[in-house]
Amino acid sequence: MNIAITCPASLPATQFGGILFLAVDLAREASKKGNEVTLYTTNLDFANNAKTFSKKLPETELIDGFTIKRSHVWFSLNLFFVNPKMYFQLMSGSPDIIHTIGVRSFQSIIAAIVARKKKIPLVISDQGGLTTHPDLLSSGTFNRILYKIQRPIIQFIVNNAAKISVANEYEKKIFEEFTDEPKIEIVRNGINLETMKTKTENFKKKYGIETSYILFVGRFSKVKGIDILLKAIQLLKNKQKLNDFVCVIMGVDFGFEEKMFQMINELEIQENICVIKNPSRDDVIAAYRESEFLVLPSRWELSPLTPLEGFSFKKTVISSDTHGIPHTLDRDSNCILVEVENITQLASTILELIHDKDKKIKLGMAGFKRVTTELNSKTMVQKTLKIYENLIQK
Repeated sequence: MNIAITCPASLPATQFGGILFLAVDLAREASKKGNEVTLYTTNLDFANNAKTFSKKLPETELIDGFTIKRSHVWFSLNLFFVNPKMYFQLMSGSPDIIHTIGVRSFQSIIAAIVARKKKIPLVISDQGGLTTHPDLLSSGTFNRILYKIQRPIIQFIVNNAAKISVANEYEKKIFEEFTDEPKIEIVRNGINLETMKTKTENFKKKYGIETSYILFVGRFSKVKGIDILLKAIQLLKNKQKLNDFVCVIMGVDFGFEEKMFQMINELEIQENICVIKNPSRDDVIAAYRESEFLVLPSRWELSPLTPLEGFSFKKTVISSDTHGIPHTLDRDSNCILVEVENITQLASTILELIHDKDKKIKLGMAGFKRVTTELNSKTMVQKTLKIYENLIQK
């Protein structure tokens, strides 16, 4: 098959997050199976922020058996990147199918138009909480108006889709607002286990960490619940329960960094927190490997990949029991889920796992089994390719 994938960002902008890794893993694994795969995207470089676009990046690049075609972003509104040249790149190609990831994107609009013109099947995935993400409600007036304007555009994309691939039952319900149930198929997200390797030999030594640590990896955003985590750490500190542990926070600023550092100072927990800004992918993987367990107290998630990456190192996770998280993680089997924004419960659960090593190991091993048998990129891509084949054969 000749497969076209569109996504707002691709390599080297790994800090963009899960949507990028899913697109790249899909392209990599599909190409390994003998398919011709081209990933159409922007020239986002990231370079410490989400609005750095680089003309120095090659327009066409062959990576791991698939081709990346980049085009320059003329302007952006938040994470809506406008790169008109992508239309002509897609039109000049000869794909059998187009799969667009990230429905609230300029790239998905282009993918839907091209698929319609070329009369080829369109598969869509969102991975962004199409109507449930908190930013849709908490943004300013301009953004709320923009989101409303996007509604008919989203409907156009959905109407032109031959199939909608969703990560779990939670996301399926979201898309049922826009289309009929038979059009939707669940393909659970998976991580690429082969890429969970690092050149960073001693993470703790590199960052001067002298004790065991628990780990947060994610965007510096209020949605990720960093403020909840900091208050839980303060609670443990005040009870003198965190003498031999620190909390490592790794990520990129998405609007909460200044407030985060302010809270760390106000809560007087500087000695208990190690913040690592703009970490390399190598360091993130090394941090997973050397951590005790992960803590991700998000206010919202669709189908988080970070816990799955932790599972690949047999590390369990404490997370929130909200939105798509309970549909991704197995409560009390491979993780512990706490009430969202319940600081006391989060603190006591952190303390429980610190002291109950047997439980920590048991949960981590169950998570490892889950990613090696199901929640991995090979399984995800196998199911996705089956969707493609069925649509092309119609």
